[in-house]
Amino acid sequence: LMQSQIQNFTWNPQDDLSGLLGGQLDSLIDKRASISCLNDGDYDRKYELNQQADSLSLEVKEKGNLIVSAFFNGKQKKERIELLNRLRLDPSLSNALVFSPFHWELEFPEVFAREQRGFDAIVGNPPFVGGGKISSNFGAEYLAWLLEVYPGAGGQGDLVAYFFRRAFDLLKNRGAMGLIATNTIAQGDTRNSGLRYICQNGGTIYNATKRYKWPNMAAVVVSIVNIFKGEYQGRKILDDKPVDFISAYLFHAGGHDDPARLKANDKKNLRGSYVLGMGFTFDDSNPAATSIEQMQQLIEKDPRNQEYIFPYIGGEEVNSSPTHSHHRYVINFGEMSEDEARNYPDLMAIVEQKVKPARLEQKREIRARYWWRFGETTPALFKAIAPLERVLVIARVSQSAAFTFVSSSIVFSEQLVVFALNDYSSFTLLQSSIHEIWARFFSSTMGDGLRYALSDCFVTFPFPNKSFNDTLENIGREYYQYRAQLMIANKEGLTQTYNRFHDPLEPSEDI
Repeated sequence: LMQSQIQNFTWNPQDDLSGLLGGQLDSLIDKRASISCLNDGDYDRKYELNQQADSLSLEVKEKGNLIVSAFFNGKQKKERIELLNRLRLDPSLSNALVFSPFHWELEFPEVFAREQRGFDAIVGNPPFVGGGKISSNFGAEYLAWLLEVYPGAGGQGDLVAYFFRRAFDLLKNRGAMGLIATNTIAQGDTRNSGLRYICQNGGTIYNATKRYKWPNMAAVVVSIVNIFKGEYQGRKILDDKPVDFISAYLFHAGGHDDPARLKANDKKNLRGSYVLGMGFTFDDSNPAATSIEQMQQLIEKDPRNQEYIFPYIGGEEVNSSPTHSHHRYVINFGEMSEDEARNYPDLMAIVEQKVKPARLEQKREIRARYWWRFGETTPALFKAIAPLERVLVIARVSQSAAFTFVSSSIVFSEQLVVFALNDYSSFTLLQSSIHEIWARFFSSTMGDGLRYALSDCFVTFPFPNKSFNDTLENIGREYYQYRAQLMIANKEGLTQTYNRFHDPLEPSEDI
């Protein structure tokens, strides 16, 4: 914690409370400052002052620990605040302190007591942990803490973004920091939570390397970012080239914010269904699934079973099959009640045996309660594509950034992004290098592959007006049909085809 948090007995430094601990903190800082003013020969006096400072420090640290304990021992905001208020009045209510955090201003009082408070410089290589893994690795309370003390953070950003924020807070005015980061530091929610906030709150990026391959390690690419706190007048360098400006995107132009979400694109794209349990599937390549032969036997036994068995396809099949063919099927009860689903006992028996045990152990209560349904049922997806015979899809993570049409009657895996679009003009625009550059700039990456994010790539992408549709429709139809024939003739899917397409040494005339 920082001084303002401890002296006001709150985790929120903006809270203006009674300043209960201000006197103790000031006394501690005075004693530490007095030590540095003494001569080397004044050992006994230095020792005495240090003992007094340590004693004061221990008492203040314990109260700081109480603040953090109140937060981490409460499940919801109201419960945390009530516990904090009780501890403020009676610290003895906490018999055992579980949390012992690092209190920066107590450990380095000389740094923060001076007129220009804060460190002159900070360098480091903080840890990288994807936003979705912060809760699973450190607990939901830890993520809630990060969101509480770092305003503007969205909750999906990499842990490294919060290290950037903390380092920036600890700098003095006109101080500088240089940190190594995951290469997603300038992407998506990680950028929003870290660099965007810093750049809009007094920070200037003056030197950056957007992509640096870690020595002697394959496929490890990092970013190196230097930030100045305050108005910066020196030269700026981006990827070893002088520039006038470096944005939170680690780009030489533009702004720090996301582009605006466009109403015209709203509700036209959705992620596939998060099945959450391979026991729902019929798949000869997965031992956790039921075999295709058993599926056929169930349909022969009772033709009604076929009503809730659907073709099932993911990103791998879309990109590897020349015809985007599926090889799996899935039981889909939609939003049925348990009683309704039990009208199909053969299918329910499979789900009860192969899905229910794991789902009952789920931390999210709703997934355990509705164990016979997909983890996310995505009714909006099925409603949006119901009028269409085919829809556009793209693998959520891929190298190729390739779009294609597939039947709308299929159940789509969460590894696919689905667009309620069936015209060639839309395909032309999304498959164009214009959209690919847009998507790769505004979305995030997994390794060097594109992680196509709906809110970043599509909802913000401006389509031209409809007067171009006929031209785009003709271009798209010709391109799509030629590409489809080419993949079948070469027995290659989208990934292999576009690998050849991007290979400057590719000799074949068809490519």
